[in-house]
Amino acid sequence: MPAYSRPAALALLAAASLLTAPAGAMPTTFGTVIGNALLCRSHLENRYFHDYLTTSFGPAYKREGGAYWFRLEATLWGAEVKEVMVSDDTSELVFIAAVLEGKPEELETAIRGSAGIAFKPKDATPFPLRVSNSGSTIAYMNDKSKIYCAKFKSMPVR
Repeated sequence: MPAYSRPAALALLAAASLLTAPAGAMPTTFGTVIGNALLCRSHLENRYFHDYLTTSFGPAYKREGGAYWFRLEATLWGAEVKEVMVSDDTSELVFIAAVLEGKPEELETAIRGSAGIAFKPKDATPFPLRVSNSGSTIAYMNDKSKIYCAKFKSMPVR
């Protein structure tokens, strides 16, 4: 067995870990970074979220409707995340949104159980928007849920 110097051995271990790490795997910070943003618990900075998602999952697969769209494999509150959208600079709002498997009622229950945040139906329609005190919104997206946080852009600094 050949003898390797400590730096060479560390370089080999690092290279081997890159080969075995799954591409686009969910980072351990996903729930904290993206989950808290979707719950309107953090400052919304679209460049930050765009860079975070690009670094973690690769480039957006499309840019449409004032947003960058990312397909990814991740979970939030026990639900499978299908897509995450981040506003681009053409949008009048700064926002982050996600489409998750499951009905809004199920997502609402999961969020209340894990994060302690309650959502209230906005009206008495069969498919109401559900809004938290912080402004996070859960909506129906066909047979899935869409959760988002949107804020008006700050005035530009002069």
